[in-house]
This record gives sequence, C-alpha cells and structure tokens, in this order.
Amino acid sequence: METRTITIRVNAEVARIFEAASEEQRRKLEALISLRLGDATRSKKSLEEIMSEISRNAQARGLTSEIFVGAGD
Repeated sequence: METRTITIRVNAEVARIFEAASEEQRRKLEALISLRLGDATRSKKSLEEIMSEISRNAQARGLTSEIFVGAGD
C-alpha cells in the first residue's frame, strides 16, 4: 500500500506523547490514525460520534492518557 505524509494539528500533550514514543509505537499509532481517518471519511456518523466511539473503545481496552504519558518516560 502506498503511503503519503500529511500534517495534522493536535494538542501539545498529544504531540509530546507521540514525539516521545518509540519508533514501533509511532508506527502503530500512525496505522491506527490512518484506519480511523479512513473510517471517519466513509462513515455517515458525525465526527463527534466517531471520536466518542474511539474514546469508549480505547477506555474499554484499558488505554488511558496515563498510559501514553508514561510511554515517554
């Protein structure tokens, strides 16, 4: 699959966490973002509904902001 680089704006904390992540973690996050952006653009749901769903799913899987904050330590 061909990939391209894009620039997106995120809040400062998210940027810091991403920048502090290992290369493997970054690749996984990039793949996740790519999949979710694809879903969001093809979905009939609003962006807010999709974001809420992502948050609920992440929390149900035990992913919290504390986990990512600790990833850079």
